[in-house]
Amino acid sequence: MVNLTIDRLPVSVKEGTTLMEAAESIGIHIPHLCYWKGLNEIAACRVCVIELEGRDHLITACNTKVEEGMVIYTNSPKVRLDRRLTVQLILSQHDCRCATCVRSGNCSLQKIATDLNVQDGLFEERLEKQPWDKTFPLIRQSEKCIKCMRCVQVCDKIQSLNIWDLEGTGSRSTINVTGNRTINEADCSLCGQCITHCPVGALHERDDTEKLWRALADPNKTVVVQVAPAVRAAWGEDLGFTREEATIGKIFDALKKMGADYVFDSCFTADLTIMEEANELLVRLGKGELKDRPMFTSCCPGWVRFVKSEFPQFVKQLSTAKSPMQMFGAVMKSYFAEQIGKKPEDIFSVAIMPCLAKKGEANMELFYKEYAGHDTDCVITTRELIRMIKGSSIITDRLTDIEPDRIFHDASGAGVIFGATGGVMEAALRTAYYAIMGENCAPDAFKNVRASSQETGVTEAEFELNGQILRIAAVSGLGNTRNLLKAIERGEKHYEFVEVMACPGGCVGGGGQPQHDGMEMAFERGKNLYFLDENADIRRSHENPDVKALYDNYFEQPLSHKSHMLLHTDHNKWQMPPSPQRNRNGYVINPNAKLQG
Repeated sequence: MVNLTIDRLPVSVKEGTTLMEAAESIGIHIPHLCYWKGLNEIAACRVCVIELEGRDHLITACNTKVEEGMVIYTNSPKVRLDRRLTVQLILSQHDCRCATCVRSGNCSLQKIATDLNVQDGLFEERLEKQPWDKTFPLIRQSEKCIKCMRCVQVCDKIQSLNIWDLEGTGSRSTINVTGNRTINEADCSLCGQCITHCPVGALHERDDTEKLWRALADPNKTVVVQVAPAVRAAWGEDLGFTREEATIGKIFDALKKMGADYVFDSCFTADLTIMEEANELLVRLGKGELKDRPMFTSCCPGWVRFVKSEFPQFVKQLSTAKSPMQMFGAVMKSYFAEQIGKKPEDIFSVAIMPCLAKKGEANMELFYKEYAGHDTDCVITTRELIRMIKGSSIITDRLTDIEPDRIFHDASGAGVIFGATGGVMEAALRTAYYAIMGENCAPDAFKNVRASSQETGVTEAEFELNGQILRIAAVSGLGNTRNLLKAIERGEKHYEFVEVMACPGGCVGGGGQPQHDGMEMAFERGKNLYFLDENADIRRSHENPDVKALYDNYFEQPLSHKSHMLLHTDHNKWQMPPSPQRNRNGYVINPNAKLQG
């Protein structure tokens, strides 16, 4: 233990503790912008400076370790003056039109400037503006960037994609796409983790709320909306709801108040996905196709983008089943349209998702009879949903629980846990067990595939099904995924079935979820989904009566000709930019660069 004094208070902490952590232990918060524990401890912003008795220069609290006998002042006149000057310098290179920023009210820079009582600017404003394709699902506004480096670090260290890099020097330093590429040329997975780690509004999703508002106002469009499982685990965070209060029934109520014609739970088509994917697994096992390499889940578009650009040799191992979002759209524009007497082109299919990559996935085309369109017409993130609810002036305290519309009303607990890492695997195994053994397993028989903490990147398990050993793995985070795929290639790991989620913790930690600076909420949100599963009336996808009825009335059986036409996809129909060549340190080598001298 190390003994020191902070703001005249005695402190005793473990050796190796930073001064910021030591101050937090006694209830003193030191402001910061760039710091993220374990990820970005580089003191780039210098907002966390403090005064050390006996030293002329201020020191940074985020990466300075405690020493015996230190006397620290976190709020002295010298510290306050320096922090104010630093924040004013940052503001001089930051677009301060907060009223039109998506992060207004939830911006770390805005909060610190307010707390420090910064009311005017001492320095000339110099904003950097870089061109950007505003149609891309991920938007970067360079004039808001504060060069904190968080986006660079999370993309490099957690997701291993190296999309962002620092370029330039001094006041001209900025963040840009690596290798002199545009974002469209980059192998970005659209996981959105750079957005959730950005402390300001420099990175955000493409806003599609106006597209939805126009559809809601169009009398010729029948707007059908699905809500993903992970959304219910997070939407209440920015609206003041507890876990028990933030029900999906209240989301349905809000959507109806905004003008939606039909509202449904994506868990229904998650059950449909399981029916197709579990049966596909059994067919591939029976044919001996999984002796060398496993079948991979395909419901995460961030993972699909990643494998196409980084490991194209594994693409043929992807399940051909569409994601629940895309299956929903396909069913809406075929069977459902027929049931309500509408043409497919009159159906406007909306998905409320925790994910940016889903905006990219919506570009996939749907071919049904002579009609060619899209499974999904509009994808709205959880954050966009919250903005729409606030913009509608809906009194959230008066929202009530309403049921989803009929035909696709029922959903199982297996569909709910799709939003947490390991959930797709567990749901599929519940149904695969029934298909093989002819009887149901206990609902929690496969809970070993659940990730227990943020540190658990890969979960492995073995199960015996009718005398055959089934080796499975569930992985979340693309850095962990890269390591796992390399181990499979080297022959060090062998599985029959692997679930991959691009975002750490799964969809609950998706790039479209509410942002909480310095906090990782994925695994807490995941607990909400498992709680809902445990208390669900139906816990297995194959027991969903509405799914059974859909097969009886339309698809006949899993993997039928019609289900292949509507519920499966050819992963070779579209391509990703290939992964660029990198040096031993992971930096992109620009193949078009010319050597000088």
